[in-house]
Amino acid sequence: MGSRGRADASRQVGGSAACHVLADGGELQLWQHWIGPDVAEVYFERLRDELPWRQETITIAGRQILQPRLSAWIGDAEAVYVYSGLTNRPGPWTATLRELRMRLQCSLGTPFNSVLANYYRSERDSMGWHADNEPELGGDPTIASLSFGAARRFILKHKKRKHARVALSLGSGSLLVMRGTTQRYWKHSVPKENAPRGQRINLTFRLVRGRVAGAG
Repeated sequence: MGSRGRADASRQVGGSAACHVLADGGELQLWQHWIGPDVAEVYFERLRDELPWRQETITIAGRQILQPRLSAWIGDAEAVYVYSGLTNRPGPWTATLRELRMRLQCSLGTPFNSVLANYYRSERDSMGWHADNEPELGGDPTIASLSFGAARRFILKHKKRKHARVALSLGSGSLLVMRGTTQRYWKHSVPKENAPRGQRINLTFRLVRGRVAGAG
């Protein structure tokens, strides 16, 4: 994106956030149009073409399965991240991801040294129930989630309170920030859908604080 693209994007960042206070100290902030639609489309195309997408094999309940989406782990050299039996060693930052990280850090005042990129190729690609609560993220991490492309449902449920649920629609250019105890008490997912959906790329920026001795 040239200097004109960056200037256009900067004018379209921001707006009012919808805030959700969750049970047991969780917090959500959602900017539906953090990035304007035209610039979001450019970001989608750049991310789709630049990142080293792979379909990983993960371990769930002792079984090895292919993830129902493509993914890429990008970050600083020390940002090694383990989940679902998969050790993620970061690839180098691309210019696009470096630019987005800088903008997020300036807007949120939160440092990030890594990002998990997920590429949903259709409505049948999904993300199962989980919490981003791995030890290397530290206690109560802040997770910043940027979405580009087709809108998808994002659902949260409390780990113990049966009827405590929140459902959001994350459209192109939206920014969802999960703070407080969200990862401690809540799980989230992107379910499969029956209605046709286009392609979507989601970026979750995070701060990996270092491997725990013996982990992984």
